[in-house]
Amino acid sequence: MYGKMHSACLYGIEGVIIGVEVDLSNGLPQTSIIGLPDSAIREAVERVRAAVKNCGYRYPQQRVTVNLAPADLRKEGSAFDLAIALGILTTSGQLIMPAAEELLLIGELALDGSLRPVTGVLPMVEAARRSGFRGVLVPRGNAAEAALISGMAVYAADHLRELPQPADRVKVLATGPAEQCEAQQHNPEVAAANGEHPATEPPLPFPVTVMESQADSGHSRQPIKALDLEHLRYIAEYNVRRVSIQTDGLMKEDYGDVLGQSHVKRALTIAAAGMHNIILVGPPGTGKTMMIKRLPGILPDLNDSESLEVTKIFSAAGKLTDTRSGLLRSRPFRAPHHTISAAGLIGGGSIPKPGEVSLAHRGVLFLDELPEFSRNVLEVLRQPLEDSEVTISRARAAFTFPARFLLACSMNPCSCGYLGNTGTQQRCTCSPAKIAQYRSRISGPLLDRIDMQVDVPRPADWNGQSPALSSAEMRKTVLGAQQIQAERYSKLPISWNSELSGAALRRYAELNKESSLLLNGILESLGLSMRAHDRIIKLARTIADLEGTAAISSAHLAEAVQYRNLDRQIVTEE
Repeated sequence: MYGKMHSACLYGIEGVIIGVEVDLSNGLPQTSIIGLPDSAIREAVERVRAAVKNCGYRYPQQRVTVNLAPADLRKEGSAFDLAIALGILTTSGQLIMPAAEELLLIGELALDGSLRPVTGVLPMVEAARRSGFRGVLVPRGNAAEAALISGMAVYAADHLRELPQPADRVKVLATGPAEQCEAQQHNPEVAAANGEHPATEPPLPFPVTVMESQADSGHSRQPIKALDLEHLRYIAEYNVRRVSIQTDGLMKEDYGDVLGQSHVKRALTIAAAGMHNIILVGPPGTGKTMMIKRLPGILPDLNDSESLEVTKIFSAAGKLTDTRSGLLRSRPFRAPHHTISAAGLIGGGSIPKPGEVSLAHRGVLFLDELPEFSRNVLEVLRQPLEDSEVTISRARAAFTFPARFLLACSMNPCSCGYLGNTGTQQRCTCSPAKIAQYRSRISGPLLDRIDMQVDVPRPADWNGQSPALSSAEMRKTVLGAQQIQAERYSKLPISWNSELSGAALRRYAELNKESSLLLNGILESLGLSMRAHDRIIKLARTIADLEGTAAISSAHLAEAVQYRNLDRQIVTEE
């Protein structure tokens, strides 16, 4: 007696289809789950046993073997409960599911048979669509998330009892083919003419098992009719909106609230237009954190492929809360506290989960007070900043998470925070050795990967009399530059100037002779690396796009160099 259902699990942030095979054989009554299950899956034996009995079904008093295939892949989580339960019920003849080969089953079972939502449904359903499945049965709490994948029929249930239609929940007490059985159910006179007792009992709310039927009447039991899940089909209702935009205009964060700092707004516009990494350096209270927190408001929305990619990451991490708004369209903004661990930032665990760098994929990762982070934590950023992905290796497997983000940081110029302050009240009290020690918390290789290093002095216009540049104006400029890049890179697997490298960089960011000589002289005087050389060119390419010019001029290059403030300060100190 063999049956097979289909479920899924997560492998990193991708869904993997798992075959749930059930075998019933003679022997001592026991249930075994094989195929590298974790503790939660092994405990599914007791959850499924209790749920099956409490829903009126009979748990087989035989040797039950459940195999999760492929057997060499480590599985975790409670999403297999529903597939295991239905596999046992169909294999024991209590239910028939003719469409089982085309249906994915996901869900955790409570002891009373109710279905509980699980995490990671979105990548699982996407994997099912790629594998040719036509439908998915999930707990109702996961239905909106599953419906985000087009081309899949979504069925939602709150309880195991809801799966058979009410017309199927009858007690069958007759022998012979199914047609004769149905006639006797609906025509008591026919049953009496045949010398049999009509079924005078009212229909039972739950299916009656084969063994119970035989014990009561001595007749063989016809199985339940094929399950038709159409009465459970989920109809999605979306409330499309941008989650990051608040309806109350008074509470909306806008760059118009920032007094002065026009050069910083210009730098942030360039960073948003090309997705360039940026760090703001200045005394306390000059608006560094305030301006970076408004950065998502000027970034373009995610396109369809990016939206699905980001939503999958949040689903796998269990952080997808508002599924009724559809796929995530606003770029993520993550701002972890400086006490975060390396595993929390980069991802980790016995079975690795996405960290903050992956949750910020296609968005902004904000590290406030950068020197306060542990040196070990900061150093793990070097590889994702260069490769735009994170690879975490374990004994059994290696997991790769996407990590293409805009790194935005802020820091004080020294430990007291007032180095370079021109005010009369606050003066820097740090010695040169103390300043050097403070800045040494940020390694040279990490700083070399930050395209823009911008000073943020005390604003000169405290009264706000001069017109302030608003987020809407900055966003319009960014969208114009982004459209130019989208057309330029339409045939390439990149979207932003910051992603240029190698031959693509030489082709799309070519320098004329004058600009090349200028850049070479700057590299020699500042002692910059070849990585900084390429990043300056990419930054100049974005500045040219903001002005709508195809060629990079010396003025664009000179402005790009001006944003390497920390490099210039180090040379000056030396």
